[in-house]
Amino acid sequence: MNRKDEHIKYAMDTKKSKGANDFDKIRFIHHGFSEQSVSEIDLSTHLMGIQLNTFFYINAMTGGSEWTANINRDLATIASRTNLAMATGSLSAAIKDSTFAPSFRVVRDILPQGIVFANMQASASYTNAQKAIDIVKANALQLHINHPQELLMLEGDRDFKGWIENVAELVKTIKLPIMIKEVGFGMSKETIEQCVNLSVAAIDISGRGGTNFALIENIRSIYPMSCMEDWGQSTVLSLLEAQDFVDKIDIVASGGIRHPLDMIKSLALGAKAVGISGTILHSLLEVGIDATVDMIERWKMECTYIMTALGAKNIQELRRCAMIFDDSLYSVAKQRNLSFEHIPLRR
Repeated sequence: MNRKDEHIKYAMDTKKSKGANDFDKIRFIHHGFSEQSVSEIDLSTHLMGIQLNTFFYINAMTGGSEWTANINRDLATIASRTNLAMATGSLSAAIKDSTFAPSFRVVRDILPQGIVFANMQASASYTNAQKAIDIVKANALQLHINHPQELLMLEGDRDFKGWIENVAELVKTIKLPIMIKEVGFGMSKETIEQCVNLSVAAIDISGRGGTNFALIENIRSIYPMSCMEDWGQSTVLSLLEAQDFVDKIDIVASGGIRHPLDMIKSLALGAKAVGISGTILHSLLEVGIDATVDMIERWKMECTYIMTALGAKNIQELRRCAMIFDDSLYSVAKQRNLSFEHIPLRR
């Protein structure tokens, strides 16, 4: 079976194994007066200077086979019908074998005026990164960092030297905004500071709690390392790691986003946008395009209702909403000497 097909198959097979999700360790403080109207709620955002009508989008997933071409076509159809931005999966397969290019190009074919992000590994050369951009006529470029996955992958890379220098060169030479994207292992404040110093336009912290690529690669491997299946930081902890940088770089929250309340919590913790992968993929494969479109439109309505309940008419006002954390999450954050300066723990 094609590796890309295996990733989708095992992502579906492992969906039912519920991993830790720190979103359940955060609560908003309810206040009796909202003083807000549903009609005034604004779900739009600016990400990397790009206007998004809705603050969540379909995040990078797949491409590189006949089956995944069909999935990308359906995901793009969903994005078109719901007016969402969409990121492709890694285009490395199309760079290595041009016959796979149509499995990615179909996204732009269906979204001729839409917002599309191309995706490549952070070690990609300028030539290959530009080829990826050209295949989907991208509005921005995601560079994914995934060395734990590569180490567990039988055919994965084993040398990760020079990634930082390469990203710096791509930032200088690529004429589009660049986002550094994790793949489910989260980001530390040290990594985030490195990204800020590299002058990338955005980061996708993609924390633990969603699709588990360590587990998926172990299923594929003849030498599994099960001890690595809980590797990394959760999305919530990664957002806490990012607190000192929320005004210095655009932050995307992804990894284990299950429903609109998780999205709103992410925005309140400083994210400017939310990327959704697994939840949309599973809906598509289980109930189809129409039902997934209905789910996304319902999400928009539910986001509007939650923001109204919080008395916040836009993302900026969400950052002023009071939150409380359970003791375990707060303890970990304090061990990491993370700043709570930007989070109103009480009001």
